[in-house]
Amino acid sequence: MGALDEGHYHEEIIENEVNVEGQPEIEDAVRVLLQGLGEDINREGIKKTPFRVAKALREGTRGYKQKVNDIVHGALFPEAGLEGGSGQAGGVGGLVIVRDLDLFSYCASCLLPFQVKCHVGYVPSGKRVVGLSKLSRVADIFAKRLQSPQRLADEVCTALQHGIKPTGVAVVLQCMHIHFPNFESAFLDSTSQGWVKIIATSGSGVFEDRNADVWTDFLSLLKFRGISIDNAHPRPSDQSWCPSQSCRRLGQATSAMTNAVSSILKSLGEDPLREELVGTPSRFVKWFMNFRYSNLEMKLNGFVRSRIDTRSPSGQFGNFKDGICSELNLSFWSQCEHHLLPFQGVVHIGYHSLDGANPVGRPLVQSVVHFYGFKLQVQERLTRQIAESVSSFLGEDIMVVVEANHTCMISRGIEKFGSNTATFAVLGRFATDPAARARFLQSLPDSCSAGQ
Repeated sequence: MGALDEGHYHEEIIENEVNVEGQPEIEDAVRVLLQGLGEDINREGIKKTPFRVAKALREGTRGYKQKVNDIVHGALFPEAGLEGGSGQAGGVGGLVIVRDLDLFSYCASCLLPFQVKCHVGYVPSGKRVVGLSKLSRVADIFAKRLQSPQRLADEVCTALQHGIKPTGVAVVLQCMHIHFPNFESAFLDSTSQGWVKIIATSGSGVFEDRNADVWTDFLSLLKFRGISIDNAHPRPSDQSWCPSQSCRRLGQATSAMTNAVSSILKSLGEDPLREELVGTPSRFVKWFMNFRYSNLEMKLNGFVRSRIDTRSPSGQFGNFKDGICSELNLSFWSQCEHHLLPFQGVVHIGYHSLDGANPVGRPLVQSVVHFYGFKLQVQERLTRQIAESVSSFLGEDIMVVVEANHTCMISRGIEKFGSNTATFAVLGRFATDPAARARFLQSLPDSCSAGQ
């Protein structure tokens, strides 16, 4: 059986779990965070979470141990026609652009990952060009550090200018940060956007002048990506970029938990007293405390009974077709218990109704989704819990589809950008009637991007 041999497979797992520098300290800190949530650190689902979190953080910040010169050195190639220092020679020495580099970085303000679509351009000089893959690798070095969009753009631009000494370098970043309402605000406003988006730019050499024609050329080749001369150049405020800066009512932070996050920063090679990181431990813990363990099921049961007892006889109407009623695009936010990274998306619920009436109304259904979202979760369990809960007041014939974007899919070695995970659970007639399942699935929105 080769690599699939059970003994060999067991040896590979053990080898992969060998601790590296800083890993034990990070694992200990993660245990403190889990205990601060009221979790049992020996529970099967999270027993290995400290190891997984530590490994992901080490991978996601490996840029601290990498050097630009090690990548660029030996990757500069002579190219005839690149005369003088202008970089322009009959079209041969013109602008070079590498577009759509998918990166991720950890936000220095809250320690949550954010996605980056990176576009890099440079004007060659000195009769030489750089291997195109090196532009991506240099950008990745600085992305794999605690960052903000503008700082990331500036560092990539400066490193390339010094490393390959071109006539000029331009960097444009399209960044997306997950938006996180706290537990209370999510109930009050279920229309919150799933992502905060921003564009950051940086230029050197001939790109230092934001009004230069070369910028116009560069941005013209990015116009189909939602980037234009009008929206590219305003420098974003790193303080306002991160949603944690504007969320004033998050969970309460404890000194033990904030000290644990400071320990993680040190283990990664960062200085917790650096100006941009001083408030980071507190902001992360406040976000994290939204998912503290509590007996939500008991609270939810009492809430459901009170709402059902007081509902109007006529009920409220959702989407209705062929005896199947539905509530679509119910937003949710949750935290993956395996890697302590957020995931968010939408929930679609289908149920049988003779008159198309929702007996309790959409707000209560949305509340159920939030109740099960705001805790350490896995998507499969979340889907089942929602289905079982809503069956108590929508009837026993239930189908639930959950579509979500997981930051753990982009911020670890797998780095599968743009992926989306769908799960569903069925109860009653939906479990035995393929036609009913098909009708409900066909009623879902054609293109669900889970809140992007």
